[in-house]
Amino acid sequence: MTDAVMTTGVDTRVSPPQTALPERPPAEAPVSPPVAVRMRMETRKLSFFYGKNQALFEISLSIPEKSVTALIGPSGCGKSTFLRCLNRMNDIIVDTRVEGHVLLDGKDIYGPGTDVVDLRRRVGMVFQKSNPFPKSIFENVAYGLKINGLATRGQMPERVEQALRGAALWEEVKDRLHTSALGLSGGQQQRLCIARALAVEPEVVLMDEPASALDPIATQKIEELIYELKRNYTIAIVTHNMQQAARVSEYTAFFMLGRLVEYDRTEKIFTNPGQKITEDYITGRFG
Repeated sequence: MTDAVMTTGVDTRVSPPQTALPERPPAEAPVSPPVAVRMRMETRKLSFFYGKNQALFEISLSIPEKSVTALIGPSGCGKSTFLRCLNRMNDIIVDTRVEGHVLLDGKDIYGPGTDVVDLRRRVGMVFQKSNPFPKSIFENVAYGLKINGLATRGQMPERVEQALRGAALWEEVKDRLHTSALGLSGGQQQRLCIARALAVEPEVVLMDEPASALDPIATQKIEELIYELKRNYTIAIVTHNMQQAARVSEYTAFFMLGRLVEYDRTEKIFTNPGQKITEDYITGRFG
């Protein structure tokens, strides 16, 4: 496959940021990175509706394993909605509807018989705002292991330590595991939430602006952690920070008005985008 930028049919003549994207059908097949790698997740003509309002328009996109895919675009463009579709987190919102397909290892997660609890174990989520439980650090990490029956009481300490090490937090909290998680700093709380997600051994980790509320030092730690995690996990991250997307991801997808405009290697998107509107957004002309 060539390095040509892949699009979903957006007209290259669209240049003013104020101009709505033309309603043209996207490509039939999922848009894939221009490299021969295994795709862990795919969406095929994925559309999403909040009541009568359509938020996503036939998004076809492939996410390669053991890498970071960044989802960028202005506020309200559908990035977070798309992310939540990947583990059916939108199911908890009333009066919503999904059309199309989302595949995990080739199986449609919206198909009949899908175990949603197991799906959310396999495809974990880290939210924009850290949300530790009002429990001890240990209990926060052990929570998913307990409710899913993934570890015995005797195995629990080792699994908790493993998850905390995976989130680069163990050395900072190993002497206060049984104190309240609410006493941690904001950055530590976010890494604790990542540890909680890692404890159940997911295959994919979704991150919705995980560092947007953190200071620069905590943000750097989260980015360093993401860099380490991609060795073992497939990661998709929503971010408004263009520098962050450039630093942590191998692939970048640009969304606009609920549509996928462009998807390619991050270096290509940031240095030679195929769409004028992508360039306008990346260079700060709007958004």
